[in-house]
Amino acid sequence: MQETNTVVPTVSNLSPESLQALVSVAQVLTSILDGDALLQKVLEIALETVNAETGFIVLTGKEDNELNVRVSHNLATSEVDDPLQPSRRIVSQSLEERKAVLVHDARTDPRFEGSESVVMHQITSAIAVPLILQDDPVGVVYVDSRGDRGKFTDENKDFFNAFTAFATLAYQNAVRFDQLQDEKAYLQTEVEKAYGFTEIVGVHPAMNEVFLLMRKILHSDITVLLQGESGTGKELVARALHYNGPRREKPFVAQFCGNLSETLLESELFGHVRGAFTGAVSDKKGLFEIADGGTFFLDEIADISPTIQSKLLRILQDGIIRRVGGTDSKTVDVRIVSASNKNLETEVEEGRFRDDLYYRLNVISVRMPSLRERRSDIPLLIKHFLAKSSHKQGEIEKKLLPEAMRRLEDYDWPGNVRELENAIERAVVLSGDNPTITADDLILPQDASSGRKTLRDYEKEIVTKTLDELEGNKTRTAEVLGVSLRWLHYRLNEWKKLEQ
Repeated sequence: MQETNTVVPTVSNLSPESLQALVSVAQVLTSILDGDALLQKVLEIALETVNAETGFIVLTGKEDNELNVRVSHNLATSEVDDPLQPSRRIVSQSLEERKAVLVHDARTDPRFEGSESVVMHQITSAIAVPLILQDDPVGVVYVDSRGDRGKFTDENKDFFNAFTAFATLAYQNAVRFDQLQDEKAYLQTEVEKAYGFTEIVGVHPAMNEVFLLMRKILHSDITVLLQGESGTGKELVARALHYNGPRREKPFVAQFCGNLSETLLESELFGHVRGAFTGAVSDKKGLFEIADGGTFFLDEIADISPTIQSKLLRILQDGIIRRVGGTDSKTVDVRIVSASNKNLETEVEEGRFRDDLYYRLNVISVRMPSLRERRSDIPLLIKHFLAKSSHKQGEIEKKLLPEAMRRLEDYDWPGNVRELENAIERAVVLSGDNPTITADDLILPQDASSGRKTLRDYEKEIVTKTLDELEGNKTRTAEVLGVSLRWLHYRLNEWKKLEQ
């Protein structure tokens, strides 16, 4: 929020009643965040303080000389159809001069001679003070009396100068809050669209089972375990559960747990206090605290250490966390959705995963089918990704030629839906200005007999070479290559499967 250049005038010559009114304005500043409600309250305080009969808050419009009565109040009559209006001449003069205008008798004041509004509404005494934001007048607080000449005094004018300075700050805060609320609502809508069920594409019976189960658990807080190969859409399901459920207004936090060091992962999940370990120069809030009230998605949960398994079990049991190196406990309310591409039951049987934690995580299990198991969904997914990628590139949706479609349908897709999406996005770019995508635009692993290196081959060579040069340090490798650590782990696991 930008700062205003509003200067609060001196208040030393104000009466106790006027000072109390300024205190009320300060309270309004912190208690009312709705713009119209705030203006209504500001006008009420103004009328009561100077004992005026009629008051208005007039805001300027986008066009020159455009004035809009935003709030009005008439204490002299209760008639709903009363057509009372402020004096446009007085309001305009306050805006033009950018200062308070005090009128003792408008009908005899030469400044307002011939003013239709003064004559029509029999205005006598009036005060108008501009609302100034960023050195620009955005409106006027106006009160008048239609019976008593000289009703308003210089002290009333001084009060209004100070009063409107506070009122301007209050209104600026309210307007900014309204804007933030609108932006939040817009972003919430966009996020819900991006992670709604429509983004999880498939009509195969295996996917229909997933959709059916998702709908059953959508409005509950039940713990969910998503199992399936890398790239099958587990995180997309987790996000859809969150953004279509009752916790949608709260945070969705995702953490990849695969192959991270215990110290690093523990600090990320639970936070730490200053001095807990070398490099802990200040307190740090953990992701569980950040996710409080929302959903926490733990990806590759099978890879967490016994120590972290124990801490995670405590959260599932009683919602209590403790920062690394700290002594204070904190309770959090988090729905946990976890995912693994390993068989957690096997991990339990072989002693690598706690059975009590497994049963806590596996209250509801959703198995994501591989793309090989639902090949009939490939054309549907291709159409979805073509539309998505073409829109992203700002192009008309491209068409896939039959030979390109056959090639995609015959491929085994070890990277599943994620790999298919990447392949389509590359093809849209590589096809250039052509409205169609041919088989040559697709970059997929080739038969060894072809002797050709693919983009995947070069990618693997670069990653492997960098990893060797950095003595297997995956974090540094990801930094050097400019990719995420999660992407690197996915690629390494994918290549490992292809070699088996």
